[in-house]
Amino acid sequence: MSSTLSIDAMGGDFGPQVTVPASLACLRKNPDLNLIMVGDEAVLGNLLSQALVEFKGRISIQHASQVVEMDEAPQKALKNKKDSSMRVAINLVQEGKADACVSAGNTGALMATARFVLKMIPGIERPAIISTLPSTFGHTHMLDLGANVDSSAEQLYQFAVMGEEVVKAVEKIERPRIGLLNIGEEDMKGNEQVKAAAKLLENSGLNYIGYVEGNSINAGNVKVDLIVADGFVGNVALKSIEGAAKMIGGKLKDSFSQNWLTKLAGLIAYPVLKRFKDSIDPRLYNGASFIGLRGLVIKSHGGADALAFETAIHLAEVEVAQGLIRKISEKLELALAQKVDE
Repeated sequence: MSSTLSIDAMGGDFGPQVTVPASLACLRKNPDLNLIMVGDEAVLGNLLSQALVEFKGRISIQHASQVVEMDEAPQKALKNKKDSSMRVAINLVQEGKADACVSAGNTGALMATARFVLKMIPGIERPAIISTLPSTFGHTHMLDLGANVDSSAEQLYQFAVMGEEVVKAVEKIERPRIGLLNIGEEDMKGNEQVKAAAKLLENSGLNYIGYVEGNSINAGNVKVDLIVADGFVGNVALKSIEGAAKMIGGKLKDSFSQNWLTKLAGLIAYPVLKRFKDSIDPRLYNGASFIGLRGLVIKSHGGADALAFETAIHLAEVEVAQGLIRKISEKLELALAQKVDE
């Protein structure tokens, strides 16, 4: 199945330096993939001169005269950057010229622009950000990771419905195990919105396994395929995990650099350390989906390198191939019908 993706080639900390090689690597791996590179035509034309010949008919350039800065206010970008590479890439999805958009640009501006241009799927009140995190069981998916500061019980339920379809599409799991993030596993714990969301999930027909604590994100005793939280809690958890990973990596490096004995020990342990590093390499988990919109948008980490951005493009390929938007819409129609019957 062929797919066409629009790439915000100018977005992120490194722009075309990362987006171009990552895009070309994906084209080489998937002969059914087509890309529209959005950005400064002069810059991209120079970088893609050979690729336009090598991948003739599969890659093209769409000019955009502006770039959204990484620290730019979302509303300012939405109002003043209507010809930015980010906006044009999203417009291509709305116009049906691209099946999905991939960008490493400003998260707030990307979400605001995507929501304004693509609109929401009927039945969804707010979009959510979902991504994959490493765990002792391999990995788990989690949402919302920052699209919403606060969420009602009904919105948490909607996140679970959408998140289930993402996990089914990406992991090929028919009935993902879903947990609701809380400060304890006991029924009496949690705030009122979490307790109310739990009741909705218990009666939803989803494979809801109950409350899970923060340690279940990476190292719980029970496998969880999807963890649901509001955006404030989810983002704090995500940043805490990232910070802990950096600290552990730094401490290990310092410990093995103390003297010649520790350096020798590090050399001996290198194969084990490399396997460990590869298993939790954040580049292999890069790419967060904005779900709840009428079009697919994948957000890459702003500081992503070529391998990480390639991972984000691959995620877009999978979600397009699985018809994720259609499946979420169908699931919501069924869920709403069940509520009416009740």
